[in-house]
Amino acid sequence: MKEFIDSNFEEEISEGLVLVDFFATWCGPCKMISPQLEELAKEKSDVKFLKVDVDNHPDLKVSYQVKSIPTLVLFKDGIEVSRRVGFAMKQDILKWISAY
Repeated sequence: MKEFIDSNFEEEISEGLVLVDFFATWCGPCKMISPQLEELAKEKSDVKFLKVDVDNHPDLKVSYQVKSIPTLVLFKDGIEVSRRVGFAMKQDILKWISAY
């Protein structure tokens, strides 16, 4: 799972299905969901997984109206198609992704 550093975010999400995990290192539920997302990233080669630390990228937090973390945002060809807030089990995330 790739962590967004300082490249162009819009370019990162512009093609295909991309799941973005907006998280913070101090967030307990973020730490709980991270291993599940890592597993899914290995299993789902047709989906790009990207992590955005909201403390390092407050501009993205504001732009994408992230009010709670973890927030998972699903993009398809650069357009937001769905989002989930809070902890979720791997199977629930997989079912959610599979709908797109």
